[in-house]
Amino acid sequence: QVQLVESGGGLVQAGGSLRLSCAASGRTFSSYTMGWFRQAPGKEREFVAHINWNGGSTYYADSVKGRFTISRDNAKNTVYLQMNSLKPEDTAVYYCASPRARYTYWEVPRGQYEYDYWGQGTQVTVSS
Repeated sequence: QVQLVESGGGLVQAGGSLRLSCAASGRTFSSYTMGWFRQAPGKEREFVAHINWNGGSTYYADSVKGRFTISRDNAKNTVYLQMNSLKPEDTAVYYCASPRARYTYWEVPRGQYEYDYWGQGTQVTVSS
């Protein structure tokens, strides 16, 4: 059974940084793409970032490009989201996710319905 467990959320002032972690178990982590999504109160869940199976390809939503960095450590079965220059509009519950299917090196699944496994989420609150 695939499990994803996020950590690292919290309260930070605007302009600050946080690093989220997502520990995966239950299958061969290094074979699968990973994504981060977020959901703010009253809004739909939205794509944030994607990283392919070996970390060689990443993709970001325009709203976070240049501020957030996704990375992974396949030896530790963990994916990270480094968030810098945080803004109040980044406030949301952040989720890591992974598809059941394997994607090729360059494919970038961005829709939430392309992902089958989800963590429980971690709250990020950015104060102004």
